[in-house]
Amino acid sequence: MGERAMNNPVQVIAFACSPRVHGNTDTLLEHAIAGAEEAGARVERFDLRAMTITGCRHCGGCIGGAGRCVIEDDMQRLYDPLRTADRVIIASPLFFMGLTAQAKTMIDRCQPLWAIRHLGRSVSRASRERAGLFLSVGGADFDDMFGGARRVLRAWYWTLEIFERREVTRGCVDAKGAISDHPDALAEARDAGRSLVQWREG
Repeated sequence: MGERAMNNPVQVIAFACSPRVHGNTDTLLEHAIAGAEEAGARVERFDLRAMTITGCRHCGGCIGGAGRCVIEDDMQRLYDPLRTADRVIIASPLFFMGLTAQAKTMIDRCQPLWAIRHLGRSVSRASRERAGLFLSVGGADFDDMFGGARRVLRAWYWTLEIFERREVTRGCVDAKGAISDHPDALAEARDAGRSLVQWREG
């Protein structure tokens, strides 16, 4: 590990977005976090199912409030980490070919950060170039099954100024615990967490 990494570890935030505790994406996330920690990162995990985050009201308050949301709930805990983290991991299964309600509500409430970007200012307060990792499973195996989620994440990543974007996704994973039948996916998630941290750290 380099001197910079020892004195200034990579800061990672990880979002568990499944409503199901210990589900398949939770398991993928645990492996990715393990890989990130092996690479020397400091990881902060947020389980969105345990947080109270209400939907965006589209009230415009964040425009007049210089990028601060007027709704006082658990989302307020996320704005600073969303701006300061070096790496962002989001784990969500597919529901109706898209992100879960927990994930989408959190992303919608990033409207204040979009307002900052739209006004030509920088959202990122990270000490490094930022990178993101998407972890997901779906019960089917359609062509472009993850396309809807990717389109939402593309806009979210742009808002957060994340331009290095990676993913680990698997189809035909539905029943709770089914990801254990895909040890290659678990190994890939661990490697992805490690390489995400090590990106541009050499």
